[in-house]
Amino acid sequence: MGIKPGFALRGLAVAGFLLPAAAAAQETLLDGLDYPWDIEAAAEAIYITEKAGTIGVFDGQRFTRMPVRTSAPILNDKGGGLLGLALRPDFAESRRAVAYQHMGTPEARSNRVIEIELDGGGWRETRVLLDAIPGHPLYNGGRLAFGPDGMLYVTTGWTENRERPQDLQSLAGKILRLTPEGAVPADNPWPGSPVWSLGHRNPQGLAWDADGQLYAAEHGQSGHDEVNRIERGANYGWPLIEGDETRDGMRAPLVHSGGRTWAPSGLAWDGDHLVLASLRAGSVLRIGTDGSQRGAIDLGARIRDVLVLGDHIYAITTTRSPRRDGVSDDRMIRISR
Repeated sequence: MGIKPGFALRGLAVAGFLLPAAAAAQETLLDGLDYPWDIEAAAEAIYITEKAGTIGVFDGQRFTRMPVRTSAPILNDKGGGLLGLALRPDFAESRRAVAYQHMGTPEARSNRVIEIELDGGGWRETRVLLDAIPGHPLYNGGRLAFGPDGMLYVTTGWTENRERPQDLQSLAGKILRLTPEGAVPADNPWPGSPVWSLGHRNPQGLAWDADGQLYAAEHGQSGHDEVNRIERGANYGWPLIEGDETRDGMRAPLVHSGGRTWAPSGLAWDGDHLVLASLRAGSVLRIGTDGSQRGAIDLGARIRDVLVLGDHIYAITTTRSPRRDGVSDDRMIRISR
């Protein structure tokens, strides 16, 4: 594990900028990461999940990799493993977070949402918030985030089953909304159901703008990757429509990649624009809330997730594809003016 000098966290205020590639200063702060999937921050530390089942803490000087102890083993296989992380709003006091866990066997996979606690030299599961989310070698969703309303939002993948994204009885191909304790909020669109929106393929990014509007980034089938403006109870059409196609009762995306492939993953808000991690383009993309595409920062590596802190954007790379084996030697990159 290599640690580069010069790191500093200056609070959690976001800054409204994203620079074109030629003007963006880039600095590798950490290398030797092992397939990182999510990057979060609280107080003076950054937290990074690694798919094999660890969460590392970077305090600006040291990166401390700690195991996550779960009641059922994490299945680290292809696109599954320890994926998303959301630090509870009261994390400073409770030391508790929420994680998205892939489990089972390669022949019988599933996902679940668990609460975990930072306890001494590691993290331990304290309870299961949601179980029996359908799993797949590649399409699991996996992003978690607490919204401005205090609720927990969860993305799930379609699992290559054409019926599930449109089936309200299935948790696959959805964005879910839960209370921090794992209950179904009374104001969800379907009573007793955690489903907040449906018709998704493989959403892996969640972010809110300054007005509290939710957006999600989603992998398309072959091109037609999407950023969607997410509304309560809305249907985003997969697998019945994609791109510019329309159908009664279904929402078209805010913006899509057309025949190109972004392979979008993490999503953040920089104060003025959405900041999108692109695996295929090897870039951080800037997207306006009107759907305009406003440039990119070329980082020359598959970008899995992004975090905006102060005057910087932090990006983590996933150099290894979930479709094939190989050695992972990933980085955390800081981007500034």
